[in-house]
Amino acid sequence: MDTDRLPGCYRHPDRDTGITCTRCERPICPECMISASVGFQCPECVRAGSGTGHHPTANAPRTIAGGVVAADPHLVTKILIGINVLMFFVALSDPVLARELALYGLYRDYFGGILHGVSTGEYYRLLTSVFLHTEWWHIAGNMLALWVIGGPLEAALGRVRYLAVFLLSGLGGSALVYLLTEPNVATLGASGAVFGLLGATVVLAKRLRYEMRPVITMVVLMLVLTFVPLGGSLSVSWQAHVGGLITGALVGLGMLMPAAGRNRALVQWGTCGVAFLLAAMVIALRTAELT
Repeated sequence: MDTDRLPGCYRHPDRDTGITCTRCERPICPECMISASVGFQCPECVRAGSGTGHHPTANAPRTIAGGVVAADPHLVTKILIGINVLMFFVALSDPVLARELALYGLYRDYFGGILHGVSTGEYYRLLTSVFLHTEWWHIAGNMLALWVIGGPLEAALGRVRYLAVFLLSGLGGSALVYLLTEPNVATLGASGAVFGLLGATVVLAKRLRYEMRPVITMVVLMLVLTFVPLGGSLSVSWQAHVGGLITGALVGLGMLMPAAGRNRALVQWGTCGVAFLLAAMVIALRTAELT
């Protein structure tokens, strides 16, 4: 046996080579070796990392908020619309389930019956109600607004940050509804979350130095429409709109605040934490009042 023979490439055993991958130390031939910051790496190590020991997304293109630029920048918006539409038909087919998912502070199904509502521990209603509609005009308006406002915002923030703004805005709107609405009145719909996206869009436009008058005009118009009855058995909840708008603007400010490196992530997720805690405080205050 020739002990002086060089090892064969791990992908092409018939090709002798004296080069090894700087990460896994497997022998690699000239066809397989890929130049890295130090030495050469094999294709598997390059696919598993950025070539610097970091996650593969470390050198990926980033949005203005630091999110990874996605192949489909509107994917989360499409999924959210799909969930809302699905829940709309579920609510139409099963009114009892719709009642179980709607936002109530406190109610009884019948005199002497068991108490239900957020104040009894059914906190899931604060978010399930965001994805629930029972009127065609309500879901049509919300989904159109979600597509028009949410799509561009998702592309600017990235998927995870965008979803955080949506969910926290929905929670913030629900928290204010819970605080200021009669406990036995049902409230539902994505209006609070959509207004939150609008609030974050205002922050984005300011951050990019866009012309602010069209954005401000849209905010004012939507707030005016908030107090105009649109018909149907469900009225518009100004509490959800205002709570969502404030929460979305707050979270958007944290997401888009100029910062570098790890400080940016700390500011962004720290702001999300603050928004969540503020909503939790409002919810706890109202729960204590109702119980």
